[in-house]
Amino acid sequence: MANFLAFLMLVSFWVSFISGQNPGLEAPYRIHTLFSVECQNYFDWQTVGFMHSFKKAQQPGPVTRLLSCTEEEKKNYKGMDLAPTLEVPSMSRHPKTGDWYPAINKPAGIVHWLKHSKDAQSTDWVVILDADMILRGPIIPWELGAEKGHPVAAYYGYLIGCDNILAKMHTKHPELCDKVGGLLAMHIDDLRVLAPLWLSKTEEVREDRAHWGTNITGDIYGTGWISEMYGYSFGAAEAGLRHKINDNLMIYPGYTPQPGVEPILLHYGLPFSVGNWSFSKLEHHEDGIVYECGRLFPEPPYPREIKLMEPDPNKRRALFLNIECINTMNEGLLLQHARNGCPKPKWSKYLSFLKSKTFAKLTQPKLLTPPRMQTEVAKEVKEIDEPIKPYPKIHTLFSTECTTYFDWQTVGLMHSFHLSGQPGNITRLLSCTDEDLKQYKGHDLAPTHYVPSMSRHPLTGDWYPAINKPAAVVHWLNHVKVDAEYIVILDADMILRGPITPWEFKAARGRPVSTPYEYLIGCDNELAKLHTRHPEACDKVGGVIIMHIDDLREFALLWLLKTEEVRADKAHYATNITGDIYESGWISEMYGYSFGAAELKLRHLISNEILIYPGYVPEPDVKYRVFHYGLEFKVGNWSFDKAKWREVDMVNKCWATFPDPPDPSTLEQTDENELQRDLLSIECARTLNEALRLHHKRRNCPDPTALSNPALDTTKDIANSRKVGRFSKTDDIESNPVPRNHSQESSKPKVRDGLFSTLRFWIILLWVFSGLGFILVMLAMCSGYTSKGSSKGKSNKSRRRSYTGFLKTNARDRQGRKSDASL
Repeated sequence: MANFLAFLMLVSFWVSFISGQNPGLEAPYRIHTLFSVECQNYFDWQTVGFMHSFKKAQQPGPVTRLLSCTEEEKKNYKGMDLAPTLEVPSMSRHPKTGDWYPAINKPAGIVHWLKHSKDAQSTDWVVILDADMILRGPIIPWELGAEKGHPVAAYYGYLIGCDNILAKMHTKHPELCDKVGGLLAMHIDDLRVLAPLWLSKTEEVREDRAHWGTNITGDIYGTGWISEMYGYSFGAAEAGLRHKINDNLMIYPGYTPQPGVEPILLHYGLPFSVGNWSFSKLEHHEDGIVYECGRLFPEPPYPREIKLMEPDPNKRRALFLNIECINTMNEGLLLQHARNGCPKPKWSKYLSFLKSKTFAKLTQPKLLTPPRMQTEVAKEVKEIDEPIKPYPKIHTLFSTECTTYFDWQTVGLMHSFHLSGQPGNITRLLSCTDEDLKQYKGHDLAPTHYVPSMSRHPLTGDWYPAINKPAAVVHWLNHVKVDAEYIVILDADMILRGPITPWEFKAARGRPVSTPYEYLIGCDNELAKLHTRHPEACDKVGGVIIMHIDDLREFALLWLLKTEEVRADKAHYATNITGDIYESGWISEMYGYSFGAAELKLRHLISNEILIYPGYVPEPDVKYRVFHYGLEFKVGNWSFDKAKWREVDMVNKCWATFPDPPDPSTLEQTDENELQRDLLSIECARTLNEALRLHHKRRNCPDPTALSNPALDTTKDIANSRKVGRFSKTDDIESNPVPRNHSQESSKPKVRDGLFSTLRFWIILLWVFSGLGFILVMLAMCSGYTSKGSSKGKSNKSRRRSYTGFLKTNARDRQGRKSDASL
């Protein structure tokens, strides 16, 4: 009997091993994982990566690929054996409306699975993922906090339709609309209620073309492409489901994870890079890599190279995630090629690495449960002698306008945001007139909340674009459901170097944090007495603001009103009162902030360690978190002044970058203060240029070294961009009014182009061949003329006479034309 029991245990172990489950992770409930694809090579290589990671992660329970294909597509389809599959009738072309919308196959496939799959009858929990994901560890719903009626999901902050008219039109419960997607873990009973609503709401939003606008949906293309995502959120709201939103489970490669957080899902929907290596799934849309023996995606840098490349531990961890994503896909492709019967690939250093113990250790399952996550956070902050508690949520804001001037600043800020490890989400407050929006091209540069422009004041007619900052914050608070506890407010002309968190800088309710703006002398004189009841509470601050959401709700409208008030007080624009060297009232918004805060007696913790202007000498051992490049700065003969690039379209002109700063190795080492100052200036400029280069690459700009490059300039004319936003004379004044010398650097964008030398070579070669051809033709004519001279002398004489006559006639014609021309 004992032998029989031992045999049963052995069989049970091997069954669980073969099915991809870890015997130590036996689930008390039954889990089923679903993902949706179509009959295309594009989805096949994603399926290979997904399935390989599914097994490596030891995800409990079975997995089903919902494969949506037409009958015609199935005839030539080669990938039926790539995953356990349920074939689903394709709805890419809607059977009733004829609308082409492949994304609808996801909810349609789930409805079909619930109706026709026996697995759906024997499942308690369902995990729904996308094909372009890599699992790093098991996703167990109840361990993540999922309950019946409360699914777990990832946050999709750009679904702004949950906060506006779109939700009110498409669900009876707009207050229940959650901005979620990507990862979904829910009880099967909830899914049975939700799935048909998900499908019908997707159809409903897809047909609502009148509300496809970017300012309503957040869809940067304005084509209704994210209708399926809204279908899910609106369907869940109809079903009364409230999500537990977890920001820590899923990360996009290229983003920096929060300290102490180990994501268990990589979603490679966006391009990402490590040094000079990069990957974008869209570049492999037609790639048959699954069926081409020996072919893998380009190998990324090795872990030891990354250790040398990035000193910051958290940024280095982000780069490790990037290479783990692509290496896991390549490992899956190797195994799939072997299953396809491909010959064993030749040895290489990279293949050896993929088969090494080092790689196996790096990619072992991340068995993260909430206690384990708390333990890891505790290790990161072990020096703080306080009970471990979750950090508050943060949301970052910055304000811009519909001009290319703000667009290149946005590109720089967004690039640095993703590298910095700043927690939470970010929103661009974009202030535009309706006319501006019609011509505007930069919708996809950042997650965006659209705001009516107040550059021209609707009541006074005053032209003052700086007022858009407080006006936009007020608009955002009134139109968006904010779930963050703290708000970080930045300017567009900033580069993040590290996270700005309330817990590190000790922000609290009633105690915001900011950086010093000492030139706001109006806090110390009659200006403050005129414009606030509490002049003693006026703090000279600005630039970076960390404020509790409840304080911001009380304060934002005062910020706007005080800005209008100071702007209207033209009698007190003088430099000796305001500190404004131009005496134009340009810094009224800054005083509006300080006076509004004083009205509420909000006293700031002022930190000198958050922000530095490039060109200023840094304090020793201070790790500044923000570059504010509002002023001109120089390194030797090189300089940068943002004001000189106001009218230059750096974003839409392919490969346009700023003049490169000097190489750090060329700097003089004699004065340590000057050296550190120049190194920071170079870092700021290099970050801006790197952001622009990656932006142009994402825009699929043509290779600048190609022989023919007619699409190098993707805009009609830089001059046309001036129509987007008009600036008065005062608009050329900087937000920070400190005197500066103007740079002598050229204001033309530098465009890398290898065409000149290549074209010159071909032109010279063409001239050489033309000359040789001409000589050969003349030699042939002369030899023919000589051979015929003796036999046809008479004829030649007559021909020479005819030729002479022709010359005379031709000369007379030319003389006649000259006479006509002289008239």
